[in-house]
Amino acid sequence: MSALTFTARQETAQRVDMSPLVCQLLKDMSVTDIAAIELQNGKRKVRVDELFEISGSDTQDILIKNSYAKLDFIAKDLDGGSMMVQGEVGAYFGMGMKSGELTAEGNVGLYAACEMKNGLLTINGNAGDFLGAALPGNKQGMKGGTVIVKGNVGQRAGDHMRRGIMLIEGCAGDYCGSRMVAGTIAVMGSTGRFLGYAMQRGTLLLWQQPQLSATFNDCGSHTLAFLPILFKSFAKFDSKFAAESAAFNRVQRYGGDMAEKGRAEVLVKL
Repeated sequence: MSALTFTARQETAQRVDMSPLVCQLLKDMSVTDIAAIELQNGKRKVRVDELFEISGSDTQDILIKNSYAKLDFIAKDLDGGSMMVQGEVGAYFGMGMKSGELTAEGNVGLYAACEMKNGLLTINGNAGDFLGAALPGNKQGMKGGTVIVKGNVGQRAGDHMRRGIMLIEGCAGDYCGSRMVAGTIAVMGSTGRFLGYAMQRGTLLLWQQPQLSATFNDCGSHTLAFLPILFKSFAKFDSKFAAESAAFNRVQRYGGDMAEKGRAEVLVKL
């Protein structure tokens, strides 16, 4: 079977809720039934076949073509299967993802991978603010899985993050790792202001020296045995991080945020 493919006819004036078009919800459905599904488009509901040309039949392998930045909630709560988006992506990409593989070829909007639980999410472009964060009013962000971003990310990446791995090949905005409870965030590019703000536990791996607040203590340089093991686990990913195991072994360690529990660490490559 070929991948179930949705090709956008044209960009809509209002935003579109794409959450019904996810692998587990479409399982065992015919193409005719899928075409009749109604998507929320602004204040009105629109049939899928009005917005997209549909081809293929494998509901566990979904491809969205000609995507644009008003398509929100793509792959919400994805639980198995594979989804790929060619083009721009709106907000809440991969929200609450439970398992499977999800890929965006272009840039994505706010709250990508927010409250993600497991699986592999790859963004080949840039990501907006609150990557892997908690939804407004909630206290638990990303809880597991792996997020790979090959471009830059906005502010508050990993806000309230509790578990999982976030690999950022580009730069990160202000408040990266803010209010982080646990997990690992690695950033090859530069980082903005207030790195690790109110961070409780967890690890930030950095390739460039950050601007740290006075509530982080310099703990000296170290050769840490767990780093080669950690980077060996990255070898399976299509990422720059897969080739870094030999280069990243000795680090400058900073402990903090002392305004919180102070059990987190920032490791900077030497």
